[in-house]
Amino acid sequence: MARALPAQGRMRGRRAPAAGAAILLAMALGIVPGARFAPPAAAQNLGERTVSGTVLDAGSMPVSGATVFLKNEKTKSIRSFASLANGHFHFAQVDKDQDYDLWAEKNGKKSAVKTVSSWDSRTDFVTDLKFK
Repeated sequence: MARALPAQGRMRGRRAPAAGAAILLAMALGIVPGARFAPPAAAQNLGERTVSGTVLDAGSMPVSGATVFLKNEKTKSIRSFASLANGHFHFAQVDKDQDYDLWAEKNGKKSAVKTVSSWDSRTDFVTDLKFK
């Protein structure tokens, strides 16, 4: 003998009108329940790096007191550092998502300009700057 389905069994798959309205409202507002959204690409922070190295003369000897420049190519802002007695220089908190030019100057001499690229994923960018 076949039994008739109870009233709630026949309603299976249907939603109450209020639930349907809530889903439509969420979709209209661009809200998807339970979805996780990544921040926009412009707001992503790729982190920071350090840029360091040694300033050398033409004979590969360390140069103290040379001014090392780090120029942000987008904002054109320039940071500087006077090389230490052993020729070392160091810049901290350099944005990985920006491109920079790096060079040294002293007594009218200038090193070649090196590029610190946003495509370079290194956290520590180490290079020597050599006077010609």
